[in-house]
Amino acid sequence: MTTVTRHTVLPIAPDALAGLRVRDDAGRECVPYEDAEGGAPLRCCLRRSRPGERIALVSYAPLRRWAAATGARPGAYDEQGPVFVHAEDCGGPAGGRGYPFARPGVQRTARRYSARGHILGGRVLTLGEDPGTELGQALDEAFADPEVALVHLRAAEFGCFLYEVRRP
Repeated sequence: MTTVTRHTVLPIAPDALAGLRVRDDAGRECVPYEDAEGGAPLRCCLRRSRPGERIALVSYAPLRRWAAATGARPGAYDEQGPVFVHAEDCGGPAGGRGYPFARPGVQRTARRYSARGHILGGRVLTLGEDPGTELGQALDEAFADPEVALVHLRAAEFGCFLYEVRRP
């Protein structure tokens, strides 16, 4: 986990990763491969892959897993999508401060969820010259609503889950 100002950015949990490296949340067998070019956003350690690393693209259902741990019932709001992970245990994030995968010009969606697992809204952001400050402000805005239990950051262009942020 990486602590950023008032927000905690969460990678995919180690126990979930262990399962995803066998069979993903869509029931498919994990098929690792060597990433020749690098640059894939890894949700296990919250950094981009390096050329030659063994990674896998798996289907992940973040809200479903959170709901199973909390007793929430997201119903139709449950969804799954593609995420890149290391093919083997990488030890998780190295720590440090900052919002992973944030750079000027990218679009992100900050999707808000209630404690029941229902979508409360969201915000599409086009990050400018100070992406960390902009993401921090969007998360402050989200958590100003007492009904918001967690926020999922997603890549707007693909809709891919990047990471979860829980109430500070």
